[in-house]
Amino acid sequence: MSEEINESAAQSRASVLRSRAESYIALGRHDAAIADLTESIALVPDNARAWRLRGESHRLIERYETAISDFDEALRMEPDSAYALGSRGQAYAALGRHDEAMTDFEHALTLSPDSLWILEARADALADLDRLDEALAEHAKIIELDGSLAHSWLSRGDLYQRMGLYAEAIADYTSALEIDPDHVRALSRRGEALRMIDQYEDALSDLNRAIELAPDHDRALGSRGAVLSELGDNESALKDLDRAIELDAEYVWAYRVRGEILQEEERHEEAIADFTRALHLEFGD
Repeated sequence: MSEEINESAAQSRASVLRSRAESYIALGRHDAAIADLTESIALVPDNARAWRLRGESHRLIERYETAISDFDEALRMEPDSAYALGSRGQAYAALGRHDEAMTDFEHALTLSPDSLWILEARADALADLDRLDEALAEHAKIIELDGSLAHSWLSRGDLYQRMGLYAEAIADYTSALEIDPDHVRALSRRGEALRMIDQYEDALSDLNRAIELAPDHDRALGSRGAVLSELGDNESALKDLDRAIELDAEYVWAYRVRGEILQEEERHEEAIADFTRALHLEFGD
């Protein structure tokens, strides 16, 4: 604002700005939220909620260092905010600073021991540290606390899949789909797990349904392309992989699979281009 306002008016305006920012965050309009919160902080610098919300907005658009700075300020005012600690831990984890992330998660869980999102964030950090048995134990606790959430089963299924435990992954994805039969990611991930154990027809059924529900789901398209190739339909496989790469030009696995199909079709120059792109994206060649 261009003109000075008194303290009471500043407090009132800052409060409305914080509330509007929360709705912007709910709608995914994070730049608008940050603008409101920045003005709110300028008006009332000592409101921890404003710093915490702005930190979360920065985190959600992957401005992790800026998010950590905001969470630091929020925690200076409210050292025992489980929300700020958990969110700062997520920002640390995104930067690969796992020891700092774990410290924040563990502090947050002393304050809010049954917070499912903090438990899941800690499980993800444990997995990134290759402490897989501990990560599985954390997921088991999440499901024990509330097994009615499809996301909880999906998350553990993803960890099982990462570990190569495909039967266990499929069982968890099935549990997620019993709760939410049209959960696109669960369908896509179960289809991929079924592909990994050569159950191609069942995999195709899941992937077809995922793509029916979300035609531009790049991972489902990539997985279906791989399944179609295994079933001998390279023409349809290439169409799916072309579309997956069109949707995500940095989809390394899709370039590798498409390159293998092109090689099988003796389209070697195109295969070389795909393998070269995959090497560049994954290794910087």
